[in-house]
Amino acid sequence: MKFYQKAVFLAAFILPGVTGYAQNKSARDTSATDSLLNSLSADEKADPVLATFKSTRLILTETTETIKKNNLNFLVVHRFGDIAGADGGGKTLWGLDNSSDIYIGFEYGLTNNLDIDFGRSKYEQLLELGLKYALLRQTSDDKIPFALTVVGKTGLKPYSVTTNVYDDYTNRLNYFVQAIFARKFSSRLSLQVAPSFLRNNLPYPYIAGNEKNIFSLSAAGRLKITKRMGIVVDYAHPFSSFRDKSNSPKFYDPSAVGIEMETGGHVFTLNLSNAQAISPINYLADTESKWTKGQYRIGFTITRVFDLNHKHKGTYK
Repeated sequence: MKFYQKAVFLAAFILPGVTGYAQNKSARDTSATDSLLNSLSADEKADPVLATFKSTRLILTETTETIKKNNLNFLVVHRFGDIAGADGGGKTLWGLDNSSDIYIGFEYGLTNNLDIDFGRSKYEQLLELGLKYALLRQTSDDKIPFALTVVGKTGLKPYSVTTNVYDDYTNRLNYFVQAIFARKFSSRLSLQVAPSFLRNNLPYPYIAGNEKNIFSLSAAGRLKITKRMGIVVDYAHPFSSFRDKSNSPKFYDPSAVGIEMETGGHVFTLNLSNAQAISPINYLADTESKWTKGQYRIGFTITRVFDLNHKHKGTYK
């Protein structure tokens, strides 16, 4: 083979290789640049963490979740009677013949972060009117590592009594404020703590020395076990020297455990709790049931969200 023939032959092999190397290098450089830009872009557009909890309520406490603007959440919460103990057993079909409390309520989204709610409990015939505001949202880049939502409620006990306990109408009023801190640690685990303050102008039960003001701390969590099901737990501790020292009646910390199921627009929670009352205005001040005495009950919570803004269907996730 002559020299010029060898040169053409080698060029035929070498040039495509050089060209391919340049193209691959360019592709790698472009890919690296794109990754860096994407990373910077992601930092600038850190998204809020969604669905820390599936519902605005767990069992006892509310969550950091709010109802989206122009959406209406309808709630039905029920507590049956004692499963065991002196008031339970077969004679009451393990509490299913009785109801210790029933709550029917509504939550409406004034904005995506601000809700107004209204509800009524059987226990003490309590009427509630409240506001709930999502102050902080956890972000995906952890610049804001937790969500913070504040709750404020006013309660009124309108029922008539034959005694003079309500000689002053303001004695019927109660106030509750709470700050809820929550973090979604993973797609499966979310936890929250909630310091709160309760003011009962006339504390129930009507016993000398009962405190009008109670500070408390709640802790709750949700562990997702399947795509649509999770285990939820809830606990609250009222800081009350009166309740700690009282023997008649004896007070206990309210607590609960349950299963949460999501079924489309519904969230259904089936639970066990030693708290008879559903509202924190009542259960923080007056939980007299003890687990080891069989004084716990089956309960459930059903929530259903209605989208009243047809331009934003499916905004509640």
